[in-house]
Amino acid sequence: AILMNAIFGIMNRGGWSHDRGTNLLDGGAHFYGTYETADGKHVSIGSMEPQFYALLMEKTGLDSDPDFKAQMDRNEWPQLRVKLAAVMVTKTRDEWDAIMYGTDICYAPVLNFEEATANKHNQDRATFVEQDGITQAAPAPRFSRTEPQLPPSAVAPGQQTDEILGSLGLSDDAIAALKSSGAIA
Repeated sequence: AILMNAIFGIMNRGGWSHDRGTNLLDGGAHFYGTYETADGKHVSIGSMEPQFYALLMEKTGLDSDPDFKAQMDRNEWPQLRVKLAAVMVTKTRDEWDAIMYGTDICYAPVLNFEEATANKHNQDRATFVEQDGITQAAPAPRFSRTEPQLPPSAVAPGQQTDEILGSLGLSDDAIAALKSSGAIA
């Protein structure tokens, strides 16, 4: 519930609509959402503050379009999203990455799991770790004077079934019957 406080603040000021996709943070704002690129991949943009928005407009070539001066005009958001989408689909995700990465646009490529673990930004920060051949998120938070402990290795599906069912009071015979019926592995 505490994570909802920001939304409650917006709602209590009259800035939230229950119509999905019409709000600042739910994809309604053209400057806060995801866009498809020419290669069928996606990028995310969150350029809410005026200085970040101005940079987004510059890098997309939309800074001279007068329609985009109305950044916070909710009535304009649907048409501005369409226009921005038409620009974003003209380049591949990697092309947009070359243009926007490292700027203050509040931009990131949308990555699949394999791309996320291979991503230089994530590798430089040791965001993911591999343990016993299993890739997983590194422990967080991380502090400079305390080395975080890796969680125990994942167990194979079914590896602890007998132990768990036994702890719930099922007899060995009942567990064997469940296995033979195919109810559990």
